[in-house]
Parts: sequence; structure tokens; C-alpha cells
Amino acid sequence: MKTFFALLFHGMLISFASAQDSIPKHETFTIESQFLKETRVINVWLPTDYSTTTINYPVLYMPDGGVNEDFPHVANTLDSLIAIKQIPPMILVGFENTQRRRDLTGPTTVESDKKIAPVVGGSEVFRHFLKEELFTAIQSRYRITSHKGIIGESLAGLFIIETMLMDPRMFNNYIAIDPSLWWNKHQLVDQSAEYMTKFPNDFFVRCWFASSNAKDIKKNTKSFA
Repeated sequence: MKTFFALLFHGMLISFASAQDSIPKHETFTIESQFLKETRVINVWLPTDYSTTTINYPVLYMPDGGVNEDFPHVANTLDSLIAIKQIPPMILVGFENTQRRRDLTGPTTVESDKKIAPVVGGSEVFRHFLKEELFTAIQSRYRITSHKGIIGESLAGLFIIETMLMDPRMFNNYIAIDPSLWWNKHQLVDQSAEYMTKFPNDFFVRCWFASSNAKDIKKNTKSFA
């Protein structure tokens, strides 16, 4: 599993730094969310052998999952690594943004945080959308196992770390690139040890994260580590 994370990270970092990826073949559907009170667009990439097998596949979920966001980067990286048998086949589920800074941030008492968008602090509601609506929709449409991962960068990385600490059973694997752990005076970093004492003993969680040298990112990521 460590090799899987390392390979996926390497491929994603190359993709993020490269020119715009081509949009891979994928499926798209919408969810009329009762939690978010809006329509959400969902993009799904299936591994090449999905149509010729009857097996179930693990799922990798991703915020910033629009075709004009990070969905092509991650889908093309997965496709390449699966093709050379470096990682097992899996399904990628991306959810396009509507109000990114609302959905991916938790509550904050910092005035400068509150100014980054008209509405912030909606991460708990967004998790309800994922658990109660998106997971159910994916299960009804595709052949999947119970194994779930989530991947993202920046504010999406913040959401991923927050979710792992507050609701660790949601995913088996958490992958965060440049997580914005400065949010709310790095509250998640300061309270992470306390959160981890409450982790379930019967559920194994893996977390893989990394940061660039950006001052506000590196310092908090190092402290979290």
C-alpha cells in the first residue's frame, strides 16, 4: 500500500505541474442534494477492464473533481499506473465545485479566514452530502467494494485531514497534498493528538500527506507530522 501511495503521489505531482491534461472518457450524472440545496455534478472514471469483468472495484473520491479542475489529472494518472500494473484497478469519482470555500472549510474564528468567500465553514454539511447522498448514488450505479479513499490538494487537503480526524470511518485511505492546515489558526494541527485518541480500534486508517515549501503550508504540515 505504501508503494501505491508513493506512485500515485508522484504521478499526481507531475500532472499538477504539467500542461492541461486531456479529458479522459468518463460518465457524468447529477445529484439533487437535499443537504446542500443545489444540484451537484459528479464525474466518474472507470478502469479499462470495468466493462469486461464482473468484479467489484475500490473507489477513490476527489473534491475539485470537475473536468476543468483536477479530475483529468488524477484520472490520467490512475490510467497510466493501472496500465503498467503498478496499482490495482479502481474507480475515480470527482465532484465538481459550486462554492468550494464553503464546502471544504470548517468553522473559523479568524476574521481574515471569513473574508475568503461569502460563506465558509460548511465542511460538516458537505460530509453529510458525501455520506448520505454521493456514496449511496455510487453504490447504486457501479460495482464497488467497501474500500474507499479520498485525494485532494490545498483546501481539499484541509477537508481531507479534517474528515480523517473527525470521522475516520468515512474512508480507508486519506491522501492530502499541500493541506491548508493554517485554517482557523491551525486548529486541526493543535488538536490532532486529541482527535487521534478517539480513533476506533477496529478500523484501520491510512493517511499520506506532503507539502511544498510554501511558508504557510510547510510549517503546519511539519507540525502535523
